[in-house]
Amino acid sequence: MRRTSVRTLLAVVLGVAVVGAVVGRALAAQGVHLPPVAWVEDVAILLLAVVIFWMGWAVRAYQKGDRPDLDPIRAARTFVLAKAGALTGAILAGRYLATVLGLLGDLDIAALRDRVLAAAVAALCALVLAVVGLVVERFCELPPPDDEDAEEGEGGAAPMSW
Repeated sequence: MRRTSVRTLLAVVLGVAVVGAVVGRALAAQGVHLPPVAWVEDVAILLLAVVIFWMGWAVRAYQKGDRPDLDPIRAARTFVLAKAGALTGAILAGRYLATVLGLLGDLDIAALRDRVLAAAVAALCALVLAVVGLVVERFCELPPPDDEDAEEGEGGAAPMSW
């Protein structure tokens, strides 16, 4: 599997933000408003980022030789979870940025100003999740094979793959 590119994540954030802002404005014109962002969403997103980082740290310790007993399946699952976390963070960041963009014209109303602030904080939390996902993907990256092993052919030790 390949690591997630930053360019892909930026495209997801921008695409979701633009489409979400347009849909949000269209719904607002019809009198339908999305509920405000609850603080528990921020906590849940950050908790997910912590869990992903903790799992990735175990893989990193294995890579450095500090933890010899890590199951390769767990390392592979950690990589997949990190990839999913990066993409989820990008999608959520776009969703919350759409709320911010949709309400920018109404900042003179105190209640909507509070919604913009809550959505902006949630967008930052989602960006933290995306960055943690990218970092943990890097933790799970296998080192390149040694030149000696590559020259030995089949007789040398094969590099471990997740």
